[in-house]
Amino acid sequence: MFFPYFFFDPTMILLIPAVILAVWAQAKVSSTFRKYSMVRSSTNLTGAQLARMLLDANGLFDVNVESVPGKLTDHYDPRSRVVRLSDATYRSGSVASLGVVAHEVGHAVQHSHHYVPLVVRDAVVPTANIGSSLSWIVFFLGLILYNGFLLKVGIILFSFFVLFTLITLPVELDASHRALKMLKNVIVMNEGEVTMAKKVLSAAALTYVAAVAMSALQLLRMLLIAGFVDNR
Repeated sequence: MFFPYFFFDPTMILLIPAVILAVWAQAKVSSTFRKYSMVRSSTNLTGAQLARMLLDANGLFDVNVESVPGKLTDHYDPRSRVVRLSDATYRSGSVASLGVVAHEVGHAVQHSHHYVPLVVRDAVVPTANIGSSLSWIVFFLGLILYNGFLLKVGIILFSFFVLFTLITLPVELDASHRALKMLKNVIVMNEGEVTMAKKVLSAAALTYVAAVAMSALQLLRMLLIAGFVDNR
């Protein structure tokens, strides 16, 4: 019967390491960003000024820089070709903010160079969105109806989301690598500040590692549950 899964699902234990990693990673990002937000960069640049300087240095004169509400809501929008910086980074001249800004410019550079993992990730996005929103609905319907076909469809849909998280990790790591190179070579940030910026970006990368772990273990759960149902 499927009822035990609604009261106690032993496969939930699989998620404990990923949950711990996710909580720790988020805490690490917050504490590291807060720590180096207190250190003003000797470059005397704000996040907005740095973004414009790095974009121009890479020949991306048509990419705009905008401010968006929130904290750490920074992102690069490839459709609008805009680097959007949060309130916490747009006007700030801290080492932490400049590291985040350089990372987002790194994504803009990836886009302009047609960086293959980024192209693949963008191609997977529509299917991954569908998979993340519908997979569990289809999967639970399969559980309720004891329908093996629906279980498999749910697993396949969720697999696209797992693929998205896997591809996202090297994309983010590469953007950080580009960011640190630009901080050293374009604005000649001193070595101590580059090291601080690297700590901020490394902490942020942990959140993507946690996302991969969580999605992979969720997929494993689905496979185990489906296997249990098939063997009934």
